[in-house]
Amino acid sequence: MADAGALTFRNFIESRRSFDAPSVGPTESHLPSQLYAFAPDRKLREAIHKLRIVETTFEAAVRLGRALKYGELLGHAVKVGPAQFPRVQRLTKECADTLGIATPTVYIVNSPVMNAATFGTNDEACIMVHSALVDAMSDQELLSVIGHECGHVHNGHVVYLTAMSILASMAGVIQQWLSLPARLALLDWARNAEVTCDRASLLCSKDLEVSTRALTKLALGSSKLYDQLNMEAFIDQYREGRDQSGRYSEFNMSHPFLPKRVLAIRHFAESELYRKHAGLGEGGLTMVEVDKRVLDVVNVH
Repeated sequence: MADAGALTFRNFIESRRSFDAPSVGPTESHLPSQLYAFAPDRKLREAIHKLRIVETTFEAAVRLGRALKYGELLGHAVKVGPAQFPRVQRLTKECADTLGIATPTVYIVNSPVMNAATFGTNDEACIMVHSALVDAMSDQELLSVIGHECGHVHNGHVVYLTAMSILASMAGVIQQWLSLPARLALLDWARNAEVTCDRASLLCSKDLEVSTRALTKLALGSSKLYDQLNMEAFIDQYREGRDQSGRYSEFNMSHPFLPKRVLAIRHFAESELYRKHAGLGEGGLTMVEVDKRVLDVVNVH
C-alpha cells in the first residue's frame, strides 16, 4: 500500500503470511465474499482482527452504543417489512439473495440528506436509509445502494464500521487509545472496504450505468446535479489534481474520492467474475488483474 496508514501496518502484515480468504459471512452463499472483495480490505481486516486489543475495543464500543442506537431507530425511524414499504423490503431481499446473506432489517430515517449506512454487529445488522434517498432514486438505483450496504454485511465490516462511528463521535476519547498511525490505518481500511462494497452494489444491480449513477447521486446529494454532470470531464479534473498536495486530505477520509470509486467500479465491470455473474459472456480480467489496476487508482500517491 502506498499511503501512510497502510505502511504502519506493513511490518505487522508481512510478519504474518496467513492471508487466506476469511471465513466471515454466511456458511452458505451464492457468491462468497472472498471472490470479489478488494484484497487490501480483506488483508487489513484480517490484520485488525489479529490485533486483539483493537478487536476488543471495537466490541466494547459496539456494546456501549448499539442498544442506544437501536432505541433511537425504534423511536424515530420506520422499520421496513412486508407490510411497511414493501418496495424497499423487496429490493433488500433481492440484494440479500444475490449475495447469499439473511435479509437485513431496514429502517427509513427522516432526513433531507441522501445517505445510507449499516449499523450493528456482523450477526445482527440493520441498514438505515434516509428518506431523501428513497425519493430521489429509481428502483434499480436504490437496489444498487442497498446492495452496497448488504456488501458490508456480506464482508463482515459491520462491527468495525459501527465502532468507528461511535468512537468518531467521542472525539476526546478516541485520541486516548488510538494513535495517529493506527487511526490512519483504520481509515485506509475503511476506504478499501468501500471499494469492496461498490463491487457488491454492481453485483446486485448487474448494470454499470445504474451503479455509477446511484453512486454519483449519493455522493453529490442531488439528482438534478447528476443530470448535468459530465462524468468524463469530472474524471479528467481528478486526474489533473493527482499531482496536487491537496490529494493527501484523503488520508483523513473514510471514503475514496468519487472519481476513484467510479474508475474502480469500471475496472471491476471488466472482470471475468462480474461478466459471468451479469450474463455478459466469457472472458474478462482476473480479480488479481482488477485489484492491481484498482490499487493504482485508489492509492493516495
